[in-house]
Amino acid sequence: MVLVAGAALISTDVIDTGDETRQVVGQGATVRPAAAGGGRTVGDIYEKEGRGVVSIQARGVSSESESPFGFPQERQGTATGSGFVVEDDGTVVTNAHVVDGADEVTVRFGDNQDVDAKILGTDLGSDVAVLQVDPDAADLQPIPLGDSAAAKVGDPVVAIGNPFGFLNRTVTSGIVSAVQRDIKAPNGFTIPNAVQTDASINPGNSGGPLLNAEGQVIGINSQIATGGGSGGSVGIGFAVPSNEVKRLLPQLKEGEDIKRPYIGITMAQINDRIAEQLKLPVKEGVLIQDVDDGTGADRAGLRAGEPNTDGLPEGGDLIVSVDGEKVTGPDDVAAAVAAKQVGDEIELGLVRGEERRTVTVKLGERPANADQAGGQDEGGGGILP
Repeated sequence: MVLVAGAALISTDVIDTGDETRQVVGQGATVRPAAAGGGRTVGDIYEKEGRGVVSIQARGVSSESESPFGFPQERQGTATGSGFVVEDDGTVVTNAHVVDGADEVTVRFGDNQDVDAKILGTDLGSDVAVLQVDPDAADLQPIPLGDSAAAKVGDPVVAIGNPFGFLNRTVTSGIVSAVQRDIKAPNGFTIPNAVQTDASINPGNSGGPLLNAEGQVIGINSQIATGGGSGGSVGIGFAVPSNEVKRLLPQLKEGEDIKRPYIGITMAQINDRIAEQLKLPVKEGVLIQDVDDGTGADRAGLRAGEPNTDGLPEGGDLIVSVDGEKVTGPDDVAAAVAAKQVGDEIELGLVRGEERRTVTVKLGERPANADQAGGQDEGGGGILP
C-alpha cells in the first residue's frame, strides 16, 4: 500500500496521434524562493553543477496505458525529460519512465549540442535508467552523488532540469519537506525512502537532479503530487533517493536485470484501536491482508485475514518479528526482505490466534510488475481504516 496518493510521473510526452502532435503537461508547482543557506548559493550550484544537467529526448516511445496526465498513449511519440552526468566516461542517469521502450535517445548539453545516447540499463522498479554518450563528443561535467539518508526535513535543496521540454536548464530552490516517503514505481511496486520537496518541479523535470547545499545529488526528480482530483501539481514533488541510484548504478551500467527478493504478502499496520477491535494479544506488528498464490509466503503456509463487517482482516497471521528483530510496521518487514537476495530464507515470528510460532520463508524473485503479483505490493503499508 503506497503511502503517497495521487503522484504522477513527470516526463513530458509529445504524442503523435497521426493528425496532430500534442504536448502533455501539468500545472506547475508553486515556486518557493529559498536560498541554499548553510552551504553554497543557488547561483554557485547552478553555475557549476548545472553544467552536468542535460535534456533528453526519447523517440519511438509507445505504451498501451495512459500517460501520467490521462491521455492515451497508443502510438509512437517522443518523451522529453532531464538527466545528469555522473561519470566522465559518459555515464548519464535519468528516470526509467523517460526512456523505457525508446528506439532512439538524444542527450542535449547546455551548449545546445545534441549527442546520441545508448540505453545501458533501465529499472522500472526504482525508476532509474543509465545512458552512455561518447565521452569525447561533449564537455562532460559529472555531478557527485550524495547521501540521501543524510537529508533532513528543512534542509535547503536545488532542482535543475528542463521543464515542459523546452525551458532548458531551469533552476528552482526550496527545502526537503519530508523524507522516507513511499512512492509508486512505473511497474506498480513501491519505491521507498523518496525525498519530498517543495522546490518547483514540472513535467520535463523527470530525471533531473535534486541537489543539497553542497551541490551533491540526493535524488532524481521523478513525480509530482496531484491531489484534490486535479491532474496538476499541488506544490509537492518526490525524488528517487540517490542511495538507491548508487546501489544500482554498477549493475545497470553492465546492462544487468535488477532482481529483487519477494515474499508475496500485503501488510497493514495495527494500532491500539485495531488491536482492541480484533482482540489481538499484542498491540505491535503487522497484519497479513493477502498472500499471493505460489509465492514463498504461500508455500510456508502464511495465512491472510478475511474482511469482517468493519472491513478489517480478521483471523490472519500477525507478524511480530523478522529474523529475531521486533516488527513495528510494514516497513520493517519490507526492509528486511530488501536486504536479502533471491533464494535466501527469512524467519518470521507470527501470532495466530493465541498461538505463537516461527515460520521460515524462502524468498522468490519479484515479478516484473505489480499486476503479475496479483496487484500486491509488499514494499509499504498503512494504518487500517
